[in-house]
Amino acid sequence: MKRRMSLLICALLSASGAQASSCSPQIDKVQRQVDARIDAIAAASPGDRESRAALLHHQPTPASIAAAEKRQRGYAGVKRALRELKHARVADHNGDVKACEAALAAARAAIAP
Repeated sequence: MKRRMSLLICALLSASGAQASSCSPQIDKVQRQVDARIDAIAAASPGDRESRAALLHHQPTPASIAAAEKRQRGYAGVKRALRELKHARVADHNGDVKACEAALAAARAAIAP
């Protein structure tokens, strides 16, 4: 009898978790949109010439990478969108659907043309 009761409780708990709303599908969709925006930015950019340091096989510094990224048009919006996606994932993990949806809306706005 106790075993049946514990199985019933487990079944009820798992069913209630399945009914909880999740932002995961929307997060995945917005992630694909951000990825597409990154691809579009990369395709539209002619790219930079290699610096003298790069030709001498020196590794790029964080400052030189940041400077190159700033020259990429639209990159700031992508960075904002990626930050908002991170917030959406945290909110989704915490079960906060409203915060997740707000973060996703901000991510979409950040990559809007």
